[in-house]
Amino acid sequence: MHLDHHHDGPSPVSADARRPDGSRRALRIGLGGPVGSGKTATVAALCRALRDELSLAVVTNDIYTREDAEFLLREAVLPPERITAVETGACPHTAIRDDISANLEAVEDLEDAIGPLDLVLVESGGDNLTATFSRGLVDAQIFVIDVAGGDDIPRKGGPGVTTADLLIVNKTDLAPYVGSDLARMAADAKAQRAELPVVFQSLRSEAGVTEVAAWVRAQLDAWAARA
Repeated sequence: MHLDHHHDGPSPVSADARRPDGSRRALRIGLGGPVGSGKTATVAALCRALRDELSLAVVTNDIYTREDAEFLLREAVLPPERITAVETGACPHTAIRDDISANLEAVEDLEDAIGPLDLVLVESGGDNLTATFSRGLVDAQIFVIDVAGGDDIPRKGGPGVTTADLLIVNKTDLAPYVGSDLARMAADAKAQRAELPVVFQSLRSEAGVTEVAAWVRAQLDAWAARA
């Protein structure tokens, strides 16, 4: 299910689009959302869908571990040198919004080590509905919620739900088992987000991450056109 809202590329960003040597840097897309919503699984699926056509890398954030990065490494979604982890040591908000220095350094180290990149995915540690990325860190933000968290989440709103460039309602295959009403979630999401896009996704379905991958490609096209 897809709410077909029009949205023209990433929002304006404050970060410099070029590296110190004048070369264009990679597009940075952040993925945030509550614990267990499926952020890491979505990152893994995007890597599989895009790795043959793009030069991409991933930065994960966990409070005290490298668990999400280790999952991606076990799944071999990218070569190991393209996956790195930031241990925030505090609330995930800190490293993606308040003090982004560790994440910026991780992104820049990847670009220095690997060479020109098209895309860097920055995954936040699991957080709540208020998690948002600094526009000094990412150029566009995806927010991931899941139906098992309750079909009232879109209605409750919060900055992640209402302002993210793309909202993913994940694990739609579980809706019949947890009593979530997808039509209600779609209506509430539309009311909260106006024309911002929403994708209803099940990574267990044949479509999988197809719609989200298409959205990412559109952001890359807009990024290249602006440059």
